[in-house]
Amino acid sequence: MNAQLSVLLPELILAGLGMVLLLVGVTRRASPSWAFSLANLGLVAAAVAVFVVGERGQTTFFSGMVQLDRFALFFRLLFLFAALLVVWLSRDFLQRAQQNPWEYYALVLFATLGMSFLASGVHLAGLYVSLELMALSSYILAGYFRGEVKSHEAATKYFVLGALSSGVLVYGLSLLYGATGSLDLVELRQLLAQQPPSMAAMAGVFLLLAGMLFKVAAVPFHVWTPDVYEGAPTPMTAFFSVGPKAAAFAMMVRVFWVGLAPAAEDWRVFLAWIAAATMVWGNVAALTQDNVKRLLAYSSIAHAGYALLGVVAGGQLGIQAVLFYMLVYALTNLGAFGLVVLLGSKEYAGEKVSDFRGMGRKHPLAAFAMLLFLLSLGGIPPTAGFMGKLYLFAAAVHAGFAWLAVVGVVMSAVSLYYYFRIVREMYLPTEEEEEPLPVLSEAWGVRALAVCAFLTLLLGVYPTSVLAFTAAAAMIAPW
Repeated sequence: MNAQLSVLLPELILAGLGMVLLLVGVTRRASPSWAFSLANLGLVAAAVAVFVVGERGQTTFFSGMVQLDRFALFFRLLFLFAALLVVWLSRDFLQRAQQNPWEYYALVLFATLGMSFLASGVHLAGLYVSLELMALSSYILAGYFRGEVKSHEAATKYFVLGALSSGVLVYGLSLLYGATGSLDLVELRQLLAQQPPSMAAMAGVFLLLAGMLFKVAAVPFHVWTPDVYEGAPTPMTAFFSVGPKAAAFAMMVRVFWVGLAPAAEDWRVFLAWIAAATMVWGNVAALTQDNVKRLLAYSSIAHAGYALLGVVAGGQLGIQAVLFYMLVYALTNLGAFGLVVLLGSKEYAGEKVSDFRGMGRKHPLAAFAMLLFLLSLGGIPPTAGFMGKLYLFAAAVHAGFAWLAVVGVVMSAVSLYYYFRIVREMYLPTEEEEEPLPVLSEAWGVRALAVCAFLTLLLGVYPTSVLAFTAAAAMIAPW
């Protein structure tokens, strides 16, 4: 194999298995279980290939478009892990909904392929193409249930607003290229360090930032999130809240702290106020939600605000906090949405807060897992969420943004109110009649839930090894 192509072995596996899924799926004799097996095979093989390829330090490939450092290694594994858990959660869900799994799993692999390129991209043109590959796959997955009005509405809103944000982002790229003559992140850093950026360059920077803030669902670019999360198939909602969000943060960190770091004084304060507004609005809006998917959607907006603290802080400590928090958030959010998937007896069941009533007595282990996820989202020890927020707040204070850390602590306390509404329904007795809960018998979904619960507790008690790896992965620029 060509030396250049060998470094993209994980991506080649994802692309190849994705196309195989599409081709085999058109035959009438294809069994749905084969689709599940092939999707698992592709994701596991790609993860093995990531370790085989390893990291290549500061070496770039394909004319400086791709860099396989430890930062890329971390996110590649995170995306593959998240996609694998989503495939597990989707198996029985697709059977209940009587949906074709072949195209579904292929689109999951293609979206993961785009996210993988986002993690390793160091050229703005390549990053944009990767972002669109991820986004287009996500638009189709949001509307995958063609017979459901809510799924159509979710896909339409996601596509229209996503296309608008992509246009804004491309316009920012064009302005930045016109002002500097380069889209390579290392060259951009050198050019901006030599002389103060022009007005056109700064306009490009802020338009680029606006496009990325849409992808992470930050205020005021968050309006698509609740409707898309509610209308999309629940496993896809879990995927959207974790995979594309983490990929957008990977892109944001690379672009702004590698390429645009010399202009940090111009965009940093603006991003700090965006982070504060995102934390406040996400938590306040979630207080009145009765639909669990919408509640977790607003929660995900708030968590984007928490993660932005690390981007604002910058430096090795700030980037390390973002990386660790992305892993923590992936585990807890996939677990929380996973339980919504398992409770649903059909496509859109199991979504109300009241659907969790009596779970503490009828399904004590599942209720304990949900309690663990909600405690982690609220930042309560000894869960992984506590350690993640601790590092984010410490990075903000260290960088001179103590007021942001205070906002984060206050909003974390506010979030406990709506998280514990679900806990109350699970554990506290009520005089209202309880709806019968389904038997949680979906083997692969239960396994995904168990993995998330175990790692959420493990990283809260013993995060040392992961923190050491993220500290090394955060060295993406000469701090």
